[in-house]
Amino acid sequence: MQISGLQKGDRDSMRRLKLKLPLLFCLVLVALMCVPPQEKSGVDFAIEKARLDSLRGVRCPRLMSSAAEYYRNRDWKQTIRVYSEITDLSCDEWNVIYAPPEEIYQYYSFAYTQIGRFDSAEFVLLDGLQKIPQNVQLRKQLAYTYKRQGKVDKEIIEYERLVDIAPGDINILNDLAKIYKDQSNYNDQIVILNKILKIDDTNDIAQSELAIAYENSGRNPLEVYEKRYLDNPDNISYGLDYSERLINADRANEAKDVLRRIISKEPTSKLAYQKLGKICWDTDDLNEAASAYESLFKVDPRDGKVAIDISDIYIDFEEYGKALRWADKAINLIENSGKGYGQKGKVYYKGWETLKQNPLSVDDRIVAKLAYNNFLKAEKLNYRGFSRSRYLKENAKDLLYGKAQWFMADDKIKRSGAIRTTTSSYDWVTDELAPEKGWKK
Repeated sequence: MQISGLQKGDRDSMRRLKLKLPLLFCLVLVALMCVPPQEKSGVDFAIEKARLDSLRGVRCPRLMSSAAEYYRNRDWKQTIRVYSEITDLSCDEWNVIYAPPEEIYQYYSFAYTQIGRFDSAEFVLLDGLQKIPQNVQLRKQLAYTYKRQGKVDKEIIEYERLVDIAPGDINILNDLAKIYKDQSNYNDQIVILNKILKIDDTNDIAQSELAIAYENSGRNPLEVYEKRYLDNPDNISYGLDYSERLINADRANEAKDVLRRIISKEPTSKLAYQKLGKICWDTDDLNEAASAYESLFKVDPRDGKVAIDISDIYIDFEEYGKALRWADKAINLIENSGKGYGQKGKVYYKGWETLKQNPLSVDDRIVAKLAYNNFLKAEKLNYRGFSRSRYLKENAKDLLYGKAQWFMADDKIKRSGAIRTTTSSYDWVTDELAPEKGWKK
């Protein structure tokens, strides 16, 4: 009976154990999973590294050579494939001489851009910049990929990083200034342009862009032109720009002073004489205007247009004799053109208009006729720059010296065969009239 009882207990215990075994197995499995794997020994790592270096030593040079060949042949898909293997093998970590990181990531990303996959190029460049974060070329390319993807904010961030990396690189600063301009961010553009000018204060492009940026931002650019000129007083171009801005700001006297200084430094500056002559003319400073234009003519004595300008100034002076002499110079200088004759007609007409009597004297009619004759010469040369010829023609009987006046002339005049002015008011008239056909009858 005792033995039987023990046997029964054993059976119960075995039954309970069988029920517990699956649970114990699970607990052991979980425990094993929670135990971290044993780290490889230094020997294992050395063996693995040696194996990888051996593999790289064989594969990396071949891959770099293949990549270069595909790149030269513009086979972008194969270029991408090979550079992918190169980066997977970390060839740049194996030997930076045979596999320069900059070259790998530069050409790898470029291949992606050539097939329009700018997002992939971005990924490659970000990977490369993890290894060489100060590399200027890779950051430029990254900025370009952002631009092509329309990620302007990221493009700007990259260029700002580039400025920090290479603060003296004017090309980078110019690129950033242009981006700010394109985004109408003129205040930041001004900051960058001023940085450029601190590096190179003679940079014409930056100076011009700075002035435009001032205008675009609603600020007065005159101070930009002033500073540029004062910092570079020997730069004729800067002085001319500054004078033009002063003129536009109704500061004529200051503009004249600047132009005079320019002429003192560069006495052959045609633009300086032209600007000085014009502003003096516009402000009724006719003496200096004439002097400036005559100096300009000395610089280029073949310029008939300048001769006409000088003639016009003397018309405004009411110095018709001088105006007439410069008109004659224009006739000699501007061949096969009616401009010179038109100008001479203008001188006679303006003198006649100012000095004529009421009723008209014989001399008045002579001068009106001289004006008309020169207008006709101009028109025969296809120049019609002065409309008063029609007025004189339509009123010829009342205004011009003609057959009736010739008939009444003194016999001495008729015998001389020439008609001249005689009054003192027309003593500047040097030309004479010849009797026309039919007058002597």
